[in-house]
Parts: sequence; structure tokens; C-alpha cells
Amino acid sequence: MKLSEMRELLTREDIQLTKSLGQNFLHDGNQLRRIVEAAELLPSDKVLEIGPGLGPLTELLLKNTAEVLAIEKDGRLVEVLQRRFETSANLRLLHADALEFLKAKPHDWRDWKLVANLPYSVASPILVELAQGERSPQRLVATLQLEVARRLMAEAGDDDYGLLTLLVQLDFEPRDSFKIPAGCFFPQPDVDSACVVLIRRAQPLLSQERRDDFHRIVKRAFSQRRKMMLKLLKADWPEAELARAFAAAGLSPQTRAETVGVRQFVALTSLLR
Repeated sequence: MKLSEMRELLTREDIQLTKSLGQNFLHDGNQLRRIVEAAELLPSDKVLEIGPGLGPLTELLLKNTAEVLAIEKDGRLVEVLQRRFETSANLRLLHADALEFLKAKPHDWRDWKLVANLPYSVASPILVELAQGERSPQRLVATLQLEVARRLMAEAGDDDYGLLTLLVQLDFEPRDSFKIPAGCFFPQPDVDSACVVLIRRAQPLLSQERRDDFHRIVKRAFSQRRKMMLKLLKADWPEAELARAFAAAGLSPQTRAETVGVRQFVALTSLLR
């Protein structure tokens, strides 16, 4: 779908885009093809697309996969998509708030891939919701705000490293990313975007039973990121126990959370009871 076609369709349908819904539609054909290539789609794949908008990415996904589940919040766009793809038997179109849908009940996404241009306002919570647990998708290919993309791809010690990094990287390894200029979207956003590729870890780093502890530790550790982590964790654990766990994990008592890698946080979680 070219930019001229996008403008024409919106005018014909008398649709005014809503900024609060993050409606900035990617129209650049080269970037759309890069996203599809990054997904490494097979004819047998099942794809979850969140925020299809007018369907430029949906169109490519339908040509390359067995099944696409597209979740769109805006009822006006759902009607447009229904007409555009009325003959596409491999499309399931759901009119729903994607975040509410994901949180409503557990879904088994293990045989799925996420390929989506996510709305900026809910990109982070959607990815955290999808990434956690043993039923997460094989691969996450998501276009989102550049600032968020940097957090997802960050390593310990980077300025962008933080809570979001750890909540996603516990289960997913960052594989690749590429920047998408603002001019590739309509309407043009105020910020640049990037597409990130994350792959589900072959083996979980942590058992399901300890995940709540991991989340508790990293959230407390980053609650005041410039403070020493041990002092922050004293709110939840005895100092003597923390001292033993830090020593066993090879962490200095003066360590700050921003320098601790995901595997070290996993080790600390295993040591603290």
C-alpha cells in the first residue's frame, strides 16, 4: 500500500486518525519487506499481528504464512480490513484491545511469531506480557519507538539498560534491530522508530516457580538505579542473607543494578529465598 493509496483510503472512509491510539502507519515498501524478512517466515507459520491499521504489513504476512491473527482496537479500521481481506481465508481479524486480550486469560503462543508495528503507547507492556512464561512466541519482530528498542537490545552497563531489558531478556535473546526513519510513516511521528528481533531462549534461564522472585528483585533493584543494589534489596531480605548471596553470585556489595547482567540476576534469584 503506497502513501497515496493510504491517504485516498482514509479520505474515502472519512477516517481521522487518533494520536492516542498510536496510529502512525508504516507505508514504506522497503521497510515492510525488511520486517517480513526479519521474521524468517515459513509457509506453515502462525503469526500474531497487533495493530494492523490499514493492513500494509498484513498483506505481506498473508502471502507468506498459514495463519494470521490480527488484533485491531479501532472499529473503523476493522471494517476497512474486513473489506480489504474478505477473500483471505488465512486471516482471523479480532476487534479488541490487544493488551486486555493478552491479560484476560493465558494463551499458548509457543507455535506463533509476533510480527507487528506496535502502537507506541502500549508497546512495552504488550512485549512484557508476551515475553513472560513458558508459552511465549518463538520470535518477536516488533516495530516500536527507537528509545524502547534500545532498551530491549541493551546490555549491562549501557545507558538504556534497565527493568524492561531484564523482563524481556529473561526469556528472549536480542538478535537484530534496524532503524526506521519517521518519514516512512503516515502521519509522520515526532520520533524515529526501530524494528527489533528477539528469539525465545532454547532453554529457560529460570524455573516458573522463581519468576515472581526474579521480578521482585529486579524491580526493587532498579527502583533507584543510582543507589547500591544491596541497600535497596534490604527492604525485602535480611542483610546477612543478601551478603552471602552477593558473594556467591560474584557481586560486590557496592554493585549497582545497571551493571548486573541477566544471568547474574538469575543467579541471585536462585540464591535468595
